[in-house]
Amino acid sequence: MGAPGMPAPPTTVGQPVAAPAVVPPPVDGLAVATRGLVKRYGRQPALLGLDMSVPAGKVYGFLGPNGSGKTTTLRLLVGLLRPQAGAMWLLGEPYTWRDRQRLYRVGSLIETPVFYPFLSARDNLRVIGAAGKPTPPARVEEVLDYVGLHDRAASPVKTYSLGMKQRLGVAAALLSDPELLILDEPANGLDPGGMVALRETLRWLTERGKTVLISSHLLSEVEQLADVVGIIDRGRLLREGPLEELVRDTGQVRVRVPVADMPRAAEVLRRLAPDRQLYGVDSGQRAGWFHVLFDPARAGEINRALAEAGIYAIGLEAGNDLETLFLQLTGGGAGSPPGAVA
Repeated sequence: MGAPGMPAPPTTVGQPVAAPAVVPPPVDGLAVATRGLVKRYGRQPALLGLDMSVPAGKVYGFLGPNGSGKTTTLRLLVGLLRPQAGAMWLLGEPYTWRDRQRLYRVGSLIETPVFYPFLSARDNLRVIGAAGKPTPPARVEEVLDYVGLHDRAASPVKTYSLGMKQRLGVAAALLSDPELLILDEPANGLDPGGMVALRETLRWLTERGKTVLISSHLLSEVEQLADVVGIIDRGRLLREGPLEELVRDTGQVRVRVPVADMPRAAEVLRRLAPDRQLYGVDSGQRAGWFHVLFDPARAGEINRALAEAGIYAIGLEAGNDLETLFLQLTGGGAGSPPGAVA
């Protein structure tokens, strides 16, 4: 019965009740999105509810220790694996391993590229191009130029170094002029010149509206290249966001003082940063290091406070970078040095 003076609500007895609509997450402006992605190998978990968001037109650096789930994620995105749970969106639309034609808009290099060793680089690319959507002959020459292999395009791939094969793998990923490029450790085997050339190529692609999702263990390269970073460990995304914003809040100051002065130095540093973790490391020699998770711009303030207490620093280093953030989040290096001071 409805309230007095109000019409009774319509009855649904004997009528099918529609299930509540599943509202997808907002994917506008995202080239890749995953929500609750789960993957196990037998009883071994690889991904435990991965949520990641890759903005379109940007370079996304996907970072994590060995075995963290990076390559598994990329293999799921290109249909080489199937998840046990969760959902994926690719180029703005829901995606499953059945959506093979969507991959015509995606170029990928997953793990070590494999080619016909007795064919030339040019002929290998022609074979790869024939297996997908039609590729103009001129496109093969273009991508060889992009990766700096045009002069060796007629040489059999068996004569190529590891770095040259890696560059050829990037060329193969670019053949279809993809909207999204997914690269797993593309700098593997590259010399410094090759890494600079790769960086310039990927930047050139994003300037033309392409999206690049790159997995790498070379933090310094990612720091120079990425607009957005996601850090994964043990199958979960620990942190994600614009690189500048992430490193801004992860500053560190390292100060070295005589071992005999370490207790007094700890008191001074605690007063300066009472809400920040302080780590002390006795090197076993005449001096020890303190690691202070502190704004690097205040390094001079630390030095002055120590001097006023009669403690003279032997060394002082300051900075905020991707390596510091990575190690803090994944529990290594500066994030958990031995001899932590509670």
